[in-house]
Amino acid sequence: MTISLVDAPAESAPVKTAPARWYRALEGQLVRHAVSGLIPTRFLYPTPSQPSTAKTGRLTLEIVSHCWNYAHLQAYQLSSLVTHAPQALDVIMTVYYCEEDTATVELLNFFAEQSVSGVTWNWRALPKEQLFRRGIGRNHAALNTTADWVWFTDCDVVFHEGCLDTLAQALQGRTDTLVFPSEERVTSLLAEDDPLLQHAAKPQVVSLDGTDFIVKELSKATGPMQITHGETAREMGYCDALPVYLTPAPTWQKCMEDRAFRWLLKTPGQPLNVPGVYRIRHIFKGRYTGSETSNQLRSVIRRVQTWWRDR
Repeated sequence: MTISLVDAPAESAPVKTAPARWYRALEGQLVRHAVSGLIPTRFLYPTPSQPSTAKTGRLTLEIVSHCWNYAHLQAYQLSSLVTHAPQALDVIMTVYYCEEDTATVELLNFFAEQSVSGVTWNWRALPKEQLFRRGIGRNHAALNTTADWVWFTDCDVVFHEGCLDTLAQALQGRTDTLVFPSEERVTSLLAEDDPLLQHAAKPQVVSLDGTDFIVKELSKATGPMQITHGETAREMGYCDALPVYLTPAPTWQKCMEDRAFRWLLKTPGQPLNVPGVYRIRHIFKGRYTGSETSNQLRSVIRRVQTWWRDR
């Protein structure tokens, strides 16, 4: 087991002037329209090379996660690597976090003491302004990974029994730039006082029994379900060609870069039959930094959006 506590990959940016903020906002809108196909600029960006290494045998998978005020969800993810330790591949579990988030720091310190064969804990500290833009950490991980494959995920995803070992078999000899699990099992939107969340309030190894989850089929490599070839990650980074997704921000930014990542790779990904992928959904996003009223409004919107997707 190796623990890596490192500084941020780049200095935190100073507060932007109003013109700079307007420029970034305009740039963001242009990129979003380009990604949607409304602006034909795709040819301006590099096309990823086809991976040349079709590796078989024991693979290395780097799992990349972010955590801000979500320690009670991150606990289930890290616990799943302890209780369902992979046997068929080696895992580098990378977590980007901020030292101001004391609950997450305590959690990571606890798991740093858990020795799991085949699992390397890799904690990456960032200033919160960089953590708030998920693409910064993902891009840093992609460009620096030594793994055969990289799974970009979120801290609410849990790797249940058989998940990673089945994935290891499914990845044998593949040269796809992007793959994803064909289904996930999700909870309803859980309130803060839900027993499942309360159970993980303190650092400990927690288990997930898998009941009361519904199955959702996936048609593309969504934000927490993007598994890319190591060669592609090292060549393309994670939206490395789109500075708008690599700019520090004062508050948590809505994660739009996963769609841009698929756009840059020019593929929605290839589905794989991988069981045991679970996701815990929370009604109140711990990353919210606004007023109580605005947070409540966001929670209402989240309920409506989730109902629409699950209907």
